[in-house]
Amino acid sequence: MPRRRSIIWIVIFSLIFFAVGLKGGICLDETQKTQVDGSQEELFKCLELFSGAISLIQSKYVDEVDSRELIYGALKGMLYSLDPYSQFLDPDAYNDMQVQTEGEFGGLGIEIAIKDNILTIISPIHGTPAERAGVMAGDRIIKIDNESTESITLHEAVKKLRGKPKTEVTLSVFREKTGKIYDIPIIRDIIKIDSIKDVQMVDEKIGYIRLVEFQENSPAEFKKAIIKLKKENMDSLVLDLRNNPGGLLDSAVQIADMLLPADVVIVSTKGRDSEKGYVFSSKEKSLLADNQPIVVLINEGSASGSEILAGALQDYNRAVLLGQKTFGKGSVQSVIPMSDGSAVRITTSKYYLPSGRSIHEEGVSPDIEVEEITMELSSEEKSKRLFDEIEKENDEELSAEKLQEYDYQLKRAIDLIKGLKVYGKRNTEIEKQN
Repeated sequence: MPRRRSIIWIVIFSLIFFAVGLKGGICLDETQKTQVDGSQEELFKCLELFSGAISLIQSKYVDEVDSRELIYGALKGMLYSLDPYSQFLDPDAYNDMQVQTEGEFGGLGIEIAIKDNILTIISPIHGTPAERAGVMAGDRIIKIDNESTESITLHEAVKKLRGKPKTEVTLSVFREKTGKIYDIPIIRDIIKIDSIKDVQMVDEKIGYIRLVEFQENSPAEFKKAIIKLKKENMDSLVLDLRNNPGGLLDSAVQIADMLLPADVVIVSTKGRDSEKGYVFSSKEKSLLADNQPIVVLINEGSASGSEILAGALQDYNRAVLLGQKTFGKGSVQSVIPMSDGSAVRITTSKYYLPSGRSIHEEGVSPDIEVEEITMELSSEEKSKRLFDEIEKENDEELSAEKLQEYDYQLKRAIDLIKGLKVYGKRNTEIEKQN
């Protein structure tokens, strides 16, 4: 009986493989045929091993096993072995993914990924329960409500983290900077995110925009922010992309378009078939003059779209990047439905910056590295910070003085712009004299 089952599985997979070959319209020369014949032979050997394992489980395992669950488990393992972003979604998981944007749900306000096989926080989103609770970019989640996250998938993690508003979940995180484990209780809440959190003049003629996520309306909001600051005599800009986990690629490209010259490549994608890649280029004239300095703040919580924007500005020498190396999320996933209501989420291409470099698992390095300074606060200082946070929620933004008092990286960015202005002014005077 096991031998018969083994043969059946081989026949099934062989038919599937043959059908895919026909559908793809394979047309090969003799050398390619030899290569394919060799790979087919290797594939059939592996399929025989796979079917043998299934037959063994069905005949020898202590409990009766459902065939579909067995195959689903194999598919989950197969996709998981490719990279942290590819996964198999059973019908329930695929349905959850399709409806996750409908209705209201309680969340924490964090972007997560599997990095080095560990559930990792890309960034806490500004103004959310996670940020208020003290979660930091790069924290490794080792437990959720005291349950280990070892071998957990992204979908499983999201299901555990979401829940009814006002309910509590405790994250046990390992923080590499301190080498300590922290138990952080967080109260779930309805997550509502404004893509632009702060727009103001932080010093004489220096504008500041904090962009926390790329949403559909982000380009329009960003343009409105630039126009507002220019009316206030802005001649230079600090663009804050720290803890920006990304979002819509089109929005990131449109904002880059507003800061770069026309007709230059912003980002491209390349997959297994390089001819089917996409190239995104700028179309409009920059909203800022070439002699108006831009400093972009980045950190390890800057990912995906924010890495594309920062990297493109860096490649064209249009901005100086200040802060810390970014997360390194530069791949594109496609969700492909299967016949039984399940789906495969698979990495199909990677993003490449104008210079040709890939940001995937590499990140974007700042031109000037500046660590974020965290201080142990006294009870009085903690009370003052809490008051400032309440004031910030009421007034939407802290004053320029308070921002610089608590934000060392921003202060350094402002000092850098002042230096660039002085240097630029001297060069202009020298050119006039000559």
